[in-house]
Amino acid sequence: MNFKVGDKVVVIAGSSKGKEGKITKVLRSENRVIVEGCNLVKKHKKATQNETGGILEVEAPIHASNVMIIDPKTKKRTRIGHAIDEKNNKKVRITKKSNEKID
Repeated sequence: MNFKVGDKVVVIAGSSKGKEGKITKVLRSENRVIVEGCNLVKKHKKATQNETGGILEVEAPIHASNVMIIDPKTKKRTRIGHAIDEKNNKKVRITKKSNEKID
């Protein structure tokens, strides 16, 4: 999977289609990501001695194939590629639209 925490992505499928946000968590074993403000579900929480109960809205994981990274140069969605950095011979992620390096 090519996504990292902090990447700005757009949802391309599902109930949150078109929404943008940052990745807060990557679940590599399940091939899913959690995007802030997207795919909100209601969770019923029982009250404890320290916390009050109620119905909370939390972000549910989205499959990685349903999100695309946003190109920092063109501000449009794009695919991710890989290239070798000439300075230190490290593998880096690049955007396919503008060949910009993704940090």
